[in-house]
Amino acid sequence: MIRPFKSGECTRRRVPFAAPRAHPGTVRRPRAMAITSCILMTLTVSAAPKQNASAVAQIRSVLRTQQEAWNRGDIDEFMNGYARSKSTIFISEDTVRRGWEMVRDRYRKKYSDRAKMGLLTFSDIEITPLAPDSAVVLGRWKLQRAKNRPHGRFTLIFRRLPEGWRIVLDHTSAATPAP
Repeated sequence: MIRPFKSGECTRRRVPFAAPRAHPGTVRRPRAMAITSCILMTLTVSAAPKQNASAVAQIRSVLRTQQEAWNRGDIDEFMNGYARSKSTIFISEDTVRRGWEMVRDRYRKKYSDRAKMGLLTFSDIEITPLAPDSAVVLGRWKLQRAKNRPHGRFTLIFRRLPEGWRIVLDHTSAATPAP
């Protein structure tokens, strides 16, 4: 029910639950924050593909360098693709090895000469950035040796470290040899 105004009463009607009006020429703080947030999100989203493309290229470069080092018989250079850390993990043959030195020792023991090393090929590489400093890599590996051609799959977790992108976790499996 609307009642008539009494003398001295405000002539403007109050609407229940209405937001107060801003003074002309001013921007409300929530609106300014929303606009700023949208601008920042746009900049972040537009920069992400460039960062991802750069990360993918750098990770591919690490893998290419590893493959080339392996094919020269240089296990130490191959190992430069791994983080030199006690927390580096290598999983294969139902065994978990922890630490860069343990992983290197495993490679040296298992591939003690060029004949055992053969020629390494990586293929079907899929690199998925997870964050600006981490990515997961799926792929296939194949060794070409005089007597056999072992092959399998791997999953790698890469981290961007001060020295560049490095493998912090490697889970490698061999396919069952054909009869």
